Amino acid sequence: MADNKISVTILVKNGDRTIKKTLDSVRGFDEVLVFDTGSTDQTLSICQQFPFVKVINIPFEGFGKTHNRASALARNPWILSIDSDEMISEELLEEIHSLRLEPSSIYKIRRKNFLNQKHITTCAGWDPDWVSRLYHKGTTAFTEDDVHEKIKEDGMKISYLRNTMQHTPYLQISDFLQKMQSYSSLFATQNFTKKQSSLSKALGHSVLAFMKSYLFKRGILQGKEGFIISLYNSHVTFYKYLKLAELTKYK
Repeated sequence: MADNKISVTILVKNGDRTIKKTLDSVRGFDEVLVFDTGSTDQTLSICQQFPFVKVINIPFEGFGKTHNRASALARNPWILSIDSDEMISEELLEEIHSLRLEPSSIYKIRRKNFLNQKHITTCAGWDPDWVSRLYHKGTTAFTEDDVHEKIKEDGMKISYLRNTMQHTPYLQISDFLQKMQSYSSLFATQNFTKKQSSLSKALGHSVLAFMKSYLFKRGILQGKEGFIISLYNSHVTFYKYLKLAELTKYK
C-alpha cells in the first residue's frame, strides 16, 4: 500500500567518515533524503555516488526543529529517521519491510554502540540504548528541543523491533571534544530560562555523571573504553551546567 511507503531522513554535517556505510545500509527504501546543514568535507561528493539519494541543503535550527522540517519535506507519511553514523543491519532492514505499519505506533530500534571497534555493553546512555526512529508523521513528530530531541509518545503505542542497528558516534578523541562543545552549548541555550545553575551545581552534576556511568551502569567492565566514556559523560555534564550558569548570569 502506498500509505506504508517509508522515507528515510538523515541529518548530516561533515559526516564523510561514516555516511557511506549509512547510505549502503538503506538501499531499497522508497525515498532516501539527506539533509545537509553545512558540510565542508567530502560528505556531498560521497552522497552523489548514490543515485537513489536526494540531498537537500537546509539550515540547522536545533535538532528537533530540523528533524521536523526534514519530515515535512519527505513525500511519504512514514519516516525512518537515522543518523549519519548509524548503519541498519540486513536483519533489521528485512524486519522493517515486513512490518504491517500502524499509524498509532512508534517503532523503537536498539542501537549497538561501538568505540574503538568494541561493542560497548554497559555505560550510561550506551547500553541498553533504545531509540524511537520509525513513525507516521501524520500522528506524531519530534519535540522541538535543540538537543536530546525525541519523538512525542503521548497517546502512541510503542513497538520494539527485534533487530538492531550499529552506531559509531566517536571515531577519535577530537569527536568527543567537538560534540561536548556543541551539545553543552545547545543544552545551555535551551535551558537558560528554565533552570538555574552555578559552579557548585556543575561540579556536583559532573561527579554524579561519572559515578553513574562508571560504577552504577558498570562502565568499569569496559576497560579503558568505559573509563573514557564515563569521563566524557562527566566533562560534558560539567560544561553543560557551567555554560548554563554563565547564561543565567548574563541574560
